[in-house]
Amino acid sequence: MTDTHCPYCALQCGITLESNQQDHGTEPVSLRGRDFETNGGALCRKGYSAATLLDHPERLQSPLLRQPDGSFAPVSWEHALDLVAEKALGIRAESGADALAVFGSGSLTNEKAYQLGKFARLALGTSRIDYNGQFCMSSAAAGTNRAFGLDRGLPFPLADLDSAGMILMLGSNVADTMPPFVRHLAGARENGGLIVVDPRRSATAKLCADNAGWHLQPTPATDLPLLLGLAHVLMAESLADTSYLAARTNGFDSLKASLASWWPERTAQVTGVPAEQIRHTARALAQAASEAKAGGKPVYILTGRGIEQHSNGTDTVTAAINLALLLGLPGTLAGGYGTITGQGNGQGGREHGQKCDQLPGYRKITDPEHRAHVARVWGVDPETIPGPGLPAVELLDALGTPTGPRMLMVHGANPVISAPDASRVIHALSRLDFLVVCDFFLSETAAQADLVLPVLQWAEEEGSMTNLEGRILRRRAALAAPEHARGELWILAQLAQRLDAPGHFSPDAREVFEELKLASAGGLADYSGVRWDDLDAGAAIYWPCPAGTEVKAERGIRNGTPRLFLNGFAHADRRAVLVPVAFQPEPRMSKSAVSLVTGRLLEHYQSGAQTRRVPELVQAAPEPLLEIHPATALAHRIVQGQKVVISNERGEVTARARLTVDARLDTVFLPFHYPDSGTANLLTEAKVDPRSKMPEFKHAHVSLSAVKEEQ
Repeated sequence: MTDTHCPYCALQCGITLESNQQDHGTEPVSLRGRDFETNGGALCRKGYSAATLLDHPERLQSPLLRQPDGSFAPVSWEHALDLVAEKALGIRAESGADALAVFGSGSLTNEKAYQLGKFARLALGTSRIDYNGQFCMSSAAAGTNRAFGLDRGLPFPLADLDSAGMILMLGSNVADTMPPFVRHLAGARENGGLIVVDPRRSATAKLCADNAGWHLQPTPATDLPLLLGLAHVLMAESLADTSYLAARTNGFDSLKASLASWWPERTAQVTGVPAEQIRHTARALAQAASEAKAGGKPVYILTGRGIEQHSNGTDTVTAAINLALLLGLPGTLAGGYGTITGQGNGQGGREHGQKCDQLPGYRKITDPEHRAHVARVWGVDPETIPGPGLPAVELLDALGTPTGPRMLMVHGANPVISAPDASRVIHALSRLDFLVVCDFFLSETAAQADLVLPVLQWAEEEGSMTNLEGRILRRRAALAAPEHARGELWILAQLAQRLDAPGHFSPDAREVFEELKLASAGGLADYSGVRWDDLDAGAAIYWPCPAGTEVKAERGIRNGTPRLFLNGFAHADRRAVLVPVAFQPEPRMSKSAVSLVTGRLLEHYQSGAQTRRVPELVQAAPEPLLEIHPATALAHRIVQGQKVVISNERGEVTARARLTVDARLDTVFLPFHYPDSGTANLLTEAKVDPRSKMPEFKHAHVSLSAVKEEQ
């Protein structure tokens, strides 16, 4: 039996794998939940069915090379790797190193993310590397770095939520996206203190029923003014914790002035949330926070992608942090602010160097001291390391342009489905001279490639992951990989050798982890005191964990830094920063248009490249459904189950209508997991947040047209 973790979301639920006899029709391992802190033995439908993919008939078994007629043919690893190196060297010689690009993923292990960043900068010599986490956590990271000086999704253990008396949750539907999370909301629900902000009456919003809390249902893309309105009430009614603000923050006077114009009635006009509900919520939060600081139950404010994946996502996160600071919560045992990381290694994936502007340990690539430290670990001159690259949207847009990358390597991502304005991405990929995709299935992006390299799945590889609370975990191999599949560490090591790269590239996860520790030492995300053997023993270790930290692998003991900011924030003066933010309303929609919001389903994960291959999940959610209010459907002459064309200036999507009163009258909802004419991101906009470079995923204006189907 092998104890490891679920391959999907950032909860990284504990699971146990046991090998099965290879009888016909039997999965290679049996999978069950184990008693781990995030999930308590429970799993969601995705987790329970994860082993189905390990011997799936569509599993890639050998490198595939595009033929002149457009088909794929298997080739040897020797041929495939020689070809990648030949193409990279030739393009670099002709057009420079930045004509080569790399696109990574928040699903990669810490070791793969680290080595991918090192490979791009040393072996390819390019600055053109980024990853799909720019589509996930970039606004949250920008907001928390600005306010606190450090970004860790939850700066406290997830289990701290269990004792909460009140939780304000904005833009997250955990009941569908990570169901085991719901167990941590039980205390707040029993106390009548779960407050959910969502334009939809989502599965999470429904948890507020029966006096468990209440649901605020704003107009799409108005979370920012709603937060400003809540903060205004705290100021106007003298409910802010002025002692905390004076002792632990900067910027209070500027913030106070910026909130003056957001009285509840004005906020209600913009957001659609009644003024009395705004007052009631602000007063309830203030009362609960006051009680928490007197020894009562803690209060937390949590955000998710629903408020972050906007072109003002950083400012909206900042407004949520400002609200938490006005209540006197962050850096105390009375509660705090946290953001709910989505991808499996969305936390570790943004710490160790695959982001366009970072080096390992959450170091800045523009800081001379940071560059010098990493250069010493890598055994190179600091000048060898390129400067900052392009964030994801700009990188994908630049592909195949006269001054942009001519070759792209994709690891663990499927931007054909997951990137905004997807038709532009497809066109950009077609402009490349050479596209290499590493995957274990022929994803929609792999199907566009010139060369596809088959890699290992989660149960076949060793490594580490970092979950949503900053806890470092061991991923363990439970079975042998297919004969001709290879690990990405091995692939990168082989290519580095062919490219005559400086430095050392190991194919062994433990060896890479030891180097990662050295590279992270002294950084914000310091792993230097984390020992592989302690992780194997089950020690609960949270970063930062500097060298010399005493670690005990005993149940109930948390090592490293489970709770951040208790002794001060990460800015030089140890104080948090209150940052005034402003709301810029969008242009008004035409009378015939509606607002589109996008999101995830219980049954599917990210681009669906994995879950759309699990029979029981496909049976439960085989196609995209457009959630629409019955009155809105009537106005557009749409009936239940009818095909609908959803369109705007960027593209069109076809989906069947699902009539539900859970939708607002002015809003429709589409999941983004589906390919072809069901790809919701054909409609989303590549407009980005000026600070985080997060695209506008969560809101678009669309027109609806019912499809007349033949009887």
